[in-house]
Amino acid sequence: MKILIATDTYYPDVNGAAYFTYRLATTLAKRGHNVFVMCPSRLSKNTVLNGKGVTIYGIRSIPFPLYRNFRISPLFISRTIRRAVKQVSPDIVHIQNHFLIGKEALSAAKRLGIPVIGTNHFMPENLLHYLHLPGIAERWAQKLAWREFVRVFGQLDFVTTPTKTAAALLKEAGLNKDVVPISCGIDLERFSPTNDGSYLKRSFAIPINKPVLLYVGRLEKEKRIDLILRALSDILRVTNVHLVLAGTGTEKRKLEVLTDRLGIQKAVTFTGFVPDKDLQNIYRIADLFVTAGIAELQSIVTMEAMASGLPVVAVNAMALPELVHDGENGYLFSDGDSQMLAEKAIAILSNQTMRAEMSKRSLEIIKDHDINKTIEKYASIYDEIVNR
Repeated sequence: MKILIATDTYYPDVNGAAYFTYRLATTLAKRGHNVFVMCPSRLSKNTVLNGKGVTIYGIRSIPFPLYRNFRISPLFISRTIRRAVKQVSPDIVHIQNHFLIGKEALSAAKRLGIPVIGTNHFMPENLLHYLHLPGIAERWAQKLAWREFVRVFGQLDFVTTPTKTAAALLKEAGLNKDVVPISCGIDLERFSPTNDGSYLKRSFAIPINKPVLLYVGRLEKEKRIDLILRALSDILRVTNVHLVLAGTGTEKRKLEVLTDRLGIQKAVTFTGFVPDKDLQNIYRIADLFVTAGIAELQSIVTMEAMASGLPVVAVNAMALPELVHDGENGYLFSDGDSQMLAEKAIAILSNQTMRAEMSKRSLEIIKDHDINKTIEKYASIYDEIVNR
């Protein structure tokens, strides 16, 4: 089947939607499908590239002014996208968002009578904080953002999203369509408890005789990493641990200042960006994964941690409870409660038997999120819609 995936963010962008789209495209290609991806180019001009069996149509783009690691395609790209969609002439178009490229690809496909499905990864909270709006203005902007989302996704032939929680959110936003939850999936061959991260401990000078707490992901405001640092300050009063923050983002300098103010700088390692070749191994340096982000429609990094055999302490917010079963493969803590986060982490770290049982349970739960199951579901949906 000839499949065109349209997205406003794609690898090497660092976010869940980009990673999911990359895995979807490359895995579909491995299975013999003819896959095309339309996304922002890495340049200010249109490009056509090939990689891992996928043809990538790069739409001219510029760095996003408020977050320069992210690129956006400017206005006046309609003609370019219409021409590309017509040239590819796909059997189906799969959009990953309702922004510029996704919206224009939908419009072009509708003109040509091509069916379109969409997967939502969007939450306003993940974007609007870059604008630094006052409270009332931010709430108004959220309403406008959801209204535009509903306008675009309301035109689709089929809608999916990663979790049941995310599907319910779309209903609350006013989308009057059936929404099918399909996990973003995880590569269980790549992320495994058999991986070896010992060389990364040496590279980052991480103590080898202390339990390690790990966070992987963007260092951004909505990820609430300051809460993890405050919890660490409490944990260190009870047990000698080390925290590794793997990733980069606009909040890094503020977080470094906070570690100094809390007097915990010797117990924290900022690794910076972790290259793709090391990502699956970074989890194996840890004894426990922690995450406090309140705007997770699924959390790919939490799935990667679970597939690596880690217990998890996560905030009881959005879709995280669908992955972290409280008391089974980890614990949940209340949003904003750093003391509760610390207590849950201490409970796991101080009980080796519990930690081993939770590790085993993480591996059992994550089996349902095998990327192969995800791809099979999407391939089945494509067949159904095209035949219909």
